[in-house]
Amino acid sequence: MAVQKLPLAKALNESLRKALENDPKVVVMGLDVGKLGGVFRITDGLQKDFGEHRVVDTPLAESGIVGTAIGLALRGYRPVVEIQFDGFVFPAYDQIVTQLAKMRARSLGTVKVPVVIRIPYGGGIGAVEHHSESPEALFAHVAGLKVVTPATPSDGYWMLQQAIQSDDPVIFFEPKRRYWDKGEVDTEAIPGELHKARVAREGTDLTLLAYGPMVKTCLEAAAAAAEEGKSVEVVDLRSISPIDFDTIQASVEKTRRLVVVHEAPVFFGSGAEIAARITERCFYHLEAPVLRVGGYHAPYPPARLEEEYLPGLDRVLDSVDRALAY
Repeated sequence: MAVQKLPLAKALNESLRKALENDPKVVVMGLDVGKLGGVFRITDGLQKDFGEHRVVDTPLAESGIVGTAIGLALRGYRPVVEIQFDGFVFPAYDQIVTQLAKMRARSLGTVKVPVVIRIPYGGGIGAVEHHSESPEALFAHVAGLKVVTPATPSDGYWMLQQAIQSDDPVIFFEPKRRYWDKGEVDTEAIPGELHKARVAREGTDLTLLAYGPMVKTCLEAAAAAAEEGKSVEVVDLRSISPIDFDTIQASVEKTRRLVVVHEAPVFFGSGAEIAARITERCFYHLEAPVLRVGGYHAPYPPARLEEEYLPGLDRVLDSVDRALAY
């Protein structure tokens, strides 16, 4: 078995390399993705090995990058676009929402637009606004887009390949503060379907649901709670649109309590939709209201304050205690 221990960044690099090798129609494009290898070096070495026509350095113009990718997709290519930081995607928001997300439905399914847009997102790296935000709910709200985020190197490797193979546009959020976290990657065994949630830790007293950068935090919280005799189940959502509500429901029917955790602001965040749906589905099983933990409804703060802004171990454990107290 081809099992390697890789950081998430290297797993993504290997996944892109595999996709470029397997399909001549795959094209990687974005600001500094070629000679520099990307600001986080995710595309390091790819232009040297596959050429400037397959790994394309673009101008600093996100609307133009995505617009070009849409045109390439309409001509049969499978473009993988890199947006350098989360906050830089908004010049392309019009292209993504009014064109990319609509074309398949507009053509009654006859036109496929297989574009993957990779976006490093989230805080924890000591950067400022536009470099540390979590805008996933803005894209999950748009019908026609798939929105996914890996939490582990294994998922990074396989989910990116599955996204590239999808005939629908995929917004692929990468938790940048986890780029250097290592994990085992089996390059011969797909861990699961692209939009299927994963139970990362079994438990019986409460379900912690998270995705992307917060999965590691929730696993740490579950380990800390176990020292106090509390059995916490951790579910990694993996896909934000569509959401695997069946896996969440099965967990909540077992534990009877749910806390949803994400870095993005709680106000109108993806946790709100999850809380509403699970309350509808599991009303007679719940022994406490669904609680949410996330960022504050405020612009992202200066780097020296981000640890106060981001949900950490203490805030997660506080919500675990609150839910168990009902």
